[in-house]
Amino acid sequence: MGFLSNKISKEQLQAGDHIYTWRFCLLNESLCLGSFLAGIYIGDNNVIHFAAQGGSEIDTTTISNKLLSSFVPQDSFRCSGCGLNAENNNGVRVSDLDSFLNGGKLYRFEYGVDKMTFFVHLRGGTCTLVQADPAEDVLHRAKVLCETGFGRYDLLQNNCEDFVIYCKTGLVVMNQIQGGRSGPVNALRSLLRSGDSVDYVRSKYQVDLSNRKDVVKVAVEDLPVKLGWSSSSTFV
Repeated sequence: MGFLSNKISKEQLQAGDHIYTWRFCLLNESLCLGSFLAGIYIGDNNVIHFAAQGGSEIDTTTISNKLLSSFVPQDSFRCSGCGLNAENNNGVRVSDLDSFLNGGKLYRFEYGVDKMTFFVHLRGGTCTLVQADPAEDVLHRAKVLCETGFGRYDLLQNNCEDFVIYCKTGLVVMNQIQGGRSGPVNALRSLLRSGDSVDYVRSKYQVDLSNRKDVVKVAVEDLPVKLGWSSSSTFV
């Protein structure tokens, strides 16, 4: 991992990697916003990721909704043929890597970093102190969720990074009032709340999964019941 950047080449990818990219969109001719997209690389140039479900497009007639929509991928993704359903209505989908990146740079989220590395990477959504599970467990969760879904997409509580971090760790945040697992969202919350850079760094550390007391390990087969998405476990 680079000292200030997690940028990698496609040749460095391994199945089970948590990858992410930044995209950019225009609100008008002068204002450009970045959108964050995370997924699990499953090999053979394919990525499983979570986005807003079909039919839930966001009205972009107001500035606030344009801001929100910039973080919710609405693209038509392509799949290069991995044997999985590329277009599910549950929001979890398979895309080929180039379509996922859409011209953006490729980054790999790092797990089990030391505290110095964690604090050097000030931006949320780049690394965590928590260790990842073995790749076979990560891929199993991602492929099951591709069929069963990951609940309803919510930018603040249940977004693409929440999905990927669950796949990597099996950890679920049970106290949604305090926010989900997403690093960018939790970091932005703390910065907007205080406006103080020192408090931002402290909050970033406090909301990392390694320090939270409201996380539990949940098997992917039990996830729909545990989080109230279904009354009975459903998996393939």
